[in-house]
Amino acid sequence: MALISRKSLQFYSSSTPASRSILMTLSKRFSFISEQQKPQSCSSVTMRMLCFKDKSQYMFRRKNHVQLRIQSLSVNETVHLGGDAGGSTKSSNVWMEEQLFFKKLNSLCTSHEIFDFLSSLEVMSDTMASGALQRISEVKVNDNGLKNPKGVLENEVFRALCFQFEYESSKLSNTGLLNALQALVKLRVDPQSTVMASLLSEGEERLVKGQLTVKNLCALGESLLELENPSHATLRQILKCMQDKDIEKWSPREMVMVYKVLQVTLGEREQHQDLLNRMNSVTLTMVSQLSPKFTSAILNSLVVLHQTRAVPLVTALCKHSVKHVPYFTGDELVNVLEAFLYFGHREQIFTEALETHVPKSIFTMHPQTVSKVMQYCCRKMILSKPIFDAVAEDFVSDADTFTTDQIAGYIIPFGILNYLPPNASSLFRKLESILHTRLRHFQPHTLLNLLHSCVLIQRYPVNFLPKIFSPYFLQQLQAQPLGLDTTVTSQLTRLFLTATLECLFYEGPKLLPKYGLKAFLTPCSSVDVHLLKRVKTGLLYLLKKRIYFASEVSTPYFYTLDIEIKLDEEGFVLPAPQCEEVHRRIALCVDGRNRFCVNSYNLLGEEAIKQRHLQLLGYEVVQIPFFEIESLQNCRKMAEYLHKKIFPHTYGPS
Repeated sequence: MALISRKSLQFYSSSTPASRSILMTLSKRFSFISEQQKPQSCSSVTMRMLCFKDKSQYMFRRKNHVQLRIQSLSVNETVHLGGDAGGSTKSSNVWMEEQLFFKKLNSLCTSHEIFDFLSSLEVMSDTMASGALQRISEVKVNDNGLKNPKGVLENEVFRALCFQFEYESSKLSNTGLLNALQALVKLRVDPQSTVMASLLSEGEERLVKGQLTVKNLCALGESLLELENPSHATLRQILKCMQDKDIEKWSPREMVMVYKVLQVTLGEREQHQDLLNRMNSVTLTMVSQLSPKFTSAILNSLVVLHQTRAVPLVTALCKHSVKHVPYFTGDELVNVLEAFLYFGHREQIFTEALETHVPKSIFTMHPQTVSKVMQYCCRKMILSKPIFDAVAEDFVSDADTFTTDQIAGYIIPFGILNYLPPNASSLFRKLESILHTRLRHFQPHTLLNLLHSCVLIQRYPVNFLPKIFSPYFLQQLQAQPLGLDTTVTSQLTRLFLTATLECLFYEGPKLLPKYGLKAFLTPCSSVDVHLLKRVKTGLLYLLKKRIYFASEVSTPYFYTLDIEIKLDEEGFVLPAPQCEEVHRRIALCVDGRNRFCVNSYNLLGEEAIKQRHLQLLGYEVVQIPFFEIESLQNCRKMAEYLHKKIFPHTYGPS
């Protein structure tokens, strides 16, 4: 997000005719009080801040302006903004009780109301003034960023407040100083502006002098972390001060801040691992107290800091996150999902919470958040029909506004998990329309992944295959960081087979042999060795001799058969090595759990297309799924089962 330029904080411009009256009014309402120091000319301060070349051009007559009067206080005392030109005694009704002030302030919902309210006051403490800035930031900043920054940063009251905070930063209480700093950071005021530089400098000076409490350190750290290029030296100093405190007494907010500081200083993670271990242990005891924001932040930190050994904490946070699913912001939910993926954690109740939340909120969720939900389901092989159906509806409605990566993020999981939603025809018509208009905008790997996922579920991108098989596109793929790795060549080969076997009307260019794959082998479709052994034992019992079947057989068509059985014209089983007189070939697909979606009997896309292609290549495909044979207790029962599956029209084994 762009930062507000320094020019936004030039308070009194030569182009503003009313600058004299503004300065008089606002200085009168917001100037600091002092009964000990000699007054300083407000006009001279204005001139120094703006650095006018002609210092006499806007020098105002002393008698027309309130003087900036300073009350000399320690950094832990409260400084008040207020006073008048005559320095008259402050009457009791001038000061508003802070409690009443904040009650009124928090009831206001727009910056306009807040500025009107502040304009009605004669005096304020610095805590009240900084609280007002914070309230302004709360009402003006949301998940989409700062709303109408010009309306805030050019407001006269806002400028007057900033003016006072800049020039009297050394007289502010710690609370006033750091609250003001946090508010201005949230409002995206340029860190190089004079007011920000003054507050940051004062905060760092007090840090070095050891004048900040744990709460103050937390506030300063949070502000620095929001800046684009925070000072690592200052963050290290905050970290050093925090380590001297009792970790067990840290609040959740303070714990989160230190985790984030450690993220920024990631290069020094090893030297702080002892601190991290202590923090992980203490955080485990406070998990139940964590808000959605803090739960997400800590999980994100554990990912960035590679805390793979903090298993108890990760497990507790993942379980705790379930109840927060409806309350996470989009970014927070993304962090949580990334943690589930990084640590390999899976909670059925978390998936159920997503299944409740996503369909209800899909049309208000950011596409990036939805893409991450789909990635989570895809990587965990979770086929959640409520989620997928809602995502398909959202795609049809709003896909024109998505980025190309978001489009791929929505669609690819449908192919990988082999699922067609109820509105499949509308879904793929929409996708085809987008591809026709935006094809050149897709990155090569993204486009290949997308089209490959389509063919897995028998949606054939025939109009786009010529581009995929063109030498230019293949050279583009080769030039990418991953190049033509096994995944890419597998996808290209599968597209080629699909065009050859399933799209008989396709007459475009074919895949050049040098870009193809010799054999498919992916972790998801690899055979379950234990299950294969049981099936082979049952076949041996059935066929009597091992020579009558072969296992893990390579074919000329890139696929590997789990088990192959050959039959002659009369239906007799032939020895596996024999190549003559083969009339029928039976391919047994021994499908373990890894070939299905989790907690489902739905085959994954790559296994489904394999079995489809084997049939088109002339094989009789016999599926042996894990859920049909897990309960078979001995060889005889396995043999009986296999006989019924492979030779349903002959007598069983004797």
